[in-house]
Amino acid sequence: MTAVRATRPAALAAVTALAPVSWGTTYAVTTEFLPPDRPLFTALARALPAGLALLAVTRVLPRGAWWAKAAVLGALNIGAFFPLLFVAAYRLPGGTAAVVGSLGPLFVVGLSVPLLGQRPAARTLAAGTAAAFGVSLVVLRGAGALDTVGVLAAAASTASMAAGTVLTKRWGRPDGVSPLALTGWQLTAGGLLIAPLALLAEGAPPALDGRATAGYLYLALANTALAYWLWFRGIGRLTATQAGFLGPLSPLTAAVVGWAALGQELTAAQLAGMTLAFTATLAGQLPAGARRPAGPGGSSGHDRTAVLAAQGR
Repeated sequence: MTAVRATRPAALAAVTALAPVSWGTTYAVTTEFLPPDRPLFTALARALPAGLALLAVTRVLPRGAWWAKAAVLGALNIGAFFPLLFVAAYRLPGGTAAVVGSLGPLFVVGLSVPLLGQRPAARTLAAGTAAAFGVSLVVLRGAGALDTVGVLAAAASTASMAAGTVLTKRWGRPDGVSPLALTGWQLTAGGLLIAPLALLAEGAPPALDGRATAGYLYLALANTALAYWLWFRGIGRLTATQAGFLGPLSPLTAAVVGWAALGQELTAAQLAGMTLAFTATLAGQLPAGARRPAGPGGSSGHDRTAVLAAQGR
């Protein structure tokens, strides 16, 4: 019995790891399968179908103040995050765009002080600073791939997700509402926010060939609806430390796919910067010394907030 129980966390972690691995393929799918220069339509196609599908599955709608809260979270986590993410994906190599997500912990630390009243530990600040330095090595030394708009969009998308993460921690989740239902609310709200912007800025939807259709279906179903379900299901059962070790799989996958499938070169300085950023992010998520009693799921709220902020979804 002990042996059987010991294998379950490892199996759960392996299944949960499919989510960040899937998110790491977003950049390659965007540049290789989708119509060029359509970040808003791409964000819409990823968010709204997935959100409507989750609403159909869960059949739960917000009530009372949660209509406004779901709209705010949807705007931050989806409505702003997805378009900015795809602007970065169109303008930067996958490895460079994804590693900017390592700035997430610094944004979360800064926002947690006024919104959550949490003072960051020295170890957290040190790890966040080291991660930011690693990111700077990747971006500043990659002269051939550097695009200012792309880098700013990647950083802004990370800040938007960090703000949504901290507010999610502050507001919690309504009683009796599953993470899947809350995700559906946010995807739908974000998609509805993106829709008029996409129409005004980019016009009518582009004509899609089979390749583009396959890319959009992958993003909406596997990369969003399924991946987010696996992620929230997993982090609800894994400890924060276990979930934290899965986060770097997203930018690592993006970098590996870019190198192996797209012929994108990585310099020694960029590799060193990525290694430093990933290591610092992991260090910032590991418990320091004795752990305080944790809530349901085996992790403290502060740890879980740091874990979610580091994903760059």
